[in-house]
Amino acid sequence: MPQVEVPVVAPVELALDDLQHFLVTRTPALAARYEFLSFDDATAGRRWLCGIIDKVGTASTVGKESPDARWVTIAFTWHGLRALGVDAAALDTFPEEFRQGMAGRAELLGITGASHPDRWDAALRTPAFHAIVILFARDVAERDRATREHAAYVAKIPGVRVLTSLDLEALPPYGEPREHFGYLDRLSHTTIDGTNDEPTPGSVPKVNAGEFFLGYPDETGGTPALPQPEALTRNGSFLAYLRIQEHVGAFRDFLRTHGGPTRDEQELIAAKLMGRWRSGAPLVLATDKDDPELGKNLQRTNDFNYATMDPRGYACPVGSHIRRMNPRDTTDNLARHQIIRRGGTYGPLLPEGAPDDGVDRGIAAFMGCASLIRQFEFAMGVWANDPDFKGLHNERDPIIGTQDGTFDLTIPNRPIKKKITGIPAFTTIRAGAYLFLPGVQGLRFLSRTAGASSSEEAMST
Repeated sequence: MPQVEVPVVAPVELALDDLQHFLVTRTPALAARYEFLSFDDATAGRRWLCGIIDKVGTASTVGKESPDARWVTIAFTWHGLRALGVDAAALDTFPEEFRQGMAGRAELLGITGASHPDRWDAALRTPAFHAIVILFARDVAERDRATREHAAYVAKIPGVRVLTSLDLEALPPYGEPREHFGYLDRLSHTTIDGTNDEPTPGSVPKVNAGEFFLGYPDETGGTPALPQPEALTRNGSFLAYLRIQEHVGAFRDFLRTHGGPTRDEQELIAAKLMGRWRSGAPLVLATDKDDPELGKNLQRTNDFNYATMDPRGYACPVGSHIRRMNPRDTTDNLARHQIIRRGGTYGPLLPEGAPDDGVDRGIAAFMGCASLIRQFEFAMGVWANDPDFKGLHNERDPIIGTQDGTFDLTIPNRPIKKKITGIPAFTTIRAGAYLFLPGVQGLRFLSRTAGASSSEEAMST
């Protein structure tokens, strides 16, 4: 029988010197500042960009430079690209969902009620919101220094305004990434083909770079056409930004009401909502009792499936957060719906046992992808907010889904399943936006006609 030759596929070479680091690798930052900018005209925006580009971290420089020199990320709204002088014909080649913006597609995403854009931060609902600059820092003191430096820089450039800002930092006393409800975070992540990262056991295999960066082959094997001009869009990505307020008091009240009088009973309900114990241990592998060591072991904590290990959801409910947002082997074309998540926590920790103090606290996150409609919008509209997800009825994601007290959560059990009716809103979306994250050469393209930038105008190092 003749031997069939299998073609050798050349590995993808990512332009690591051009890709902004944001979606490729994390900085060892414990604090950050998000600043949302407006440009009165193209000249002002380009002058600002000229003096800050050299501080933008690329995938090849992060970790090799001091934080104040290479830990900056910059992205633009559709209105921002227009404000910087990208012509109408080119802007029309960008995807419709990006041009409409997240607010214009809120109903499709299931973002309604208290999370509706009419209730968002007003500064981010205006067409005058043009750009975001993220200043990463090792700690709060370094973040505050970077903030003062950027404020002094902006003050030199008439026509550039900071509409609003958000300070983020890791939550004490945790020495690990946790959010305000207390769940261990960053346990699973998408691995990109062309990087040195390897998927952890049980995770999605490496995903083609074209699912996240423009100008590369995606999971179909083809390379989608670039929005124009190519000098701007090659090595770029789209971002969906969400600021999600977490109602910690309401969450704790729910656990006491529906879990029972003991801490163990309350922790089990918390695990059923998420699909993992707060330690990070997955219910599929730790069904009846928490296993903190398992939660922290990245070689074990993702090594499970649903179709054969828990098909009916007796361990991990089908409607739980992690099962909805990553259905694993119970869905088709999983790689085509992957996103890269970045972000952190804002607001002070609410001490255990303390009553709700009304302070705004939560997560400010970015979801990076090459197709907002196929990746982010699919995840929000179908996985998070479809009431009939995977045969369920009248349920939404209990953690990030749009809840208004009319949806339920089913917890399978033998002999009788438990149904909790009237799930309250544990989270509320307070701001959202679609942005374009150019490569460094794309940033230079946007700034090219700004003219020479004097050393006095450049952001100091």
